[in-house]
Amino acid sequence: MDGVPCLRVSPNDAQQFRRCLQSEGALDLSLCLVKEADGSVLLPILPACLSQLDPQSLSGTLTSDKGCQILWIQSPLHSKKGRKNASGNELERVLQELLERRGETWRDELRREIPRSFQRHGDLVLLRENCFTSTLWRNMGDELWTAVAQGLGAKRLAKVSRISRDGFRSPAVTMLLGENSWVKHVDNGIRYEFDATKCMFSAGNITEKLRVAGFDCTGETVVDLYAGIGYFTLPYLVHAKASRVLACEWNPHAVEALQRNLELNGVSDRCTVHQGDNRQLRLSDVADRVNLGLIPSSEDGWPVACRLLRRATGGVLHIHHNVTSPGHDDGPRGASGREAARRAWRAWAEDAAKRLASLLGDVAGGAWRTSVRHVEHVKSYAPHVHHVVLDLDCRPSSSGHIWHSCIDKPP
Repeated sequence: MDGVPCLRVSPNDAQQFRRCLQSEGALDLSLCLVKEADGSVLLPILPACLSQLDPQSLSGTLTSDKGCQILWIQSPLHSKKGRKNASGNELERVLQELLERRGETWRDELRREIPRSFQRHGDLVLLRENCFTSTLWRNMGDELWTAVAQGLGAKRLAKVSRISRDGFRSPAVTMLLGENSWVKHVDNGIRYEFDATKCMFSAGNITEKLRVAGFDCTGETVVDLYAGIGYFTLPYLVHAKASRVLACEWNPHAVEALQRNLELNGVSDRCTVHQGDNRQLRLSDVADRVNLGLIPSSEDGWPVACRLLRRATGGVLHIHHNVTSPGHDDGPRGASGREAARRAWRAWAEDAAKRLASLLGDVAGGAWRTSVRHVEHVKSYAPHVHHVVLDLDCRPSSSGHIWHSCIDKPP
């Protein structure tokens, strides 16, 4: 079919649909979104990803009142290339002027070290480590960073190199211009603040945060075993209306941000923060629901989660995991690749259900039954590796037998 495939959404839903498509790698970033005369917004889709999109399922996941529709646009959408080039040209122009003032000659190898992509957090821009590495750039010091900030329309600059191996997954970020490294984000009406040199923001988890926001947790006590800065803790409190959340986090910098975010969103009175290793948590028999939001695997937290569930009534575990599926000739987005991935998710979920039924008997005592309610695909983590979430229903068994079952098929 000729033209450009687009997802038509209401203006109020455009931001969350855009984030969802981008996290799935389905948004065509080379084209601009279009606002139609009736106010609806058209989000350009990569044609290769069109077959994997189900508008009805997407609308349900994002709790959209007006839904969405896939259609093809015959008239060309405006390319972002010109707009990006304008930004890039402005930075290049500023840097050329800087070199001229210093009596230096502009060369192609200097142009190659200018960043073409970067992260922006408000007025703070994070540059990649492979830019401005030559001796000429390095010798300019603050004069260079002031010019770069001017060219990018920023007030603060930092450079990110890698994720630290400190057990906290802290980003290795160096401030280049400006002293305050705290930044702000707003997702689905929730305010997040964090120190960009100490914590990361998991933008790729937006679909799962929106799904959690759609839960009804009225009257429930929820335990978030890997709370971070509040990625899931806050949706449980603000939108899912949990009566109480116990948030566990061992990174002191993330705890500082979490406590600030609880105050910012007016929910600190319903949350207790436990700082430290959750395996040392001295609590049991308190939770109606436990969130285990750690990848590549949260298995170290399974015994803790089992101990936390209410002995009399049980509850639900939301278990994050990276599942590897076999490769196929048509690629992970092809028909056989998607089916192989779903089979891998289901096999992992059923195995986890069996293991947790046994573990519940050992940790909580008695016989338990576990039921796979749902397996949610969050994002592709790497080729043939998928971040999924298992919703596992766990209940004490009156029959005295340990067993598991599958209630709903994975999507």
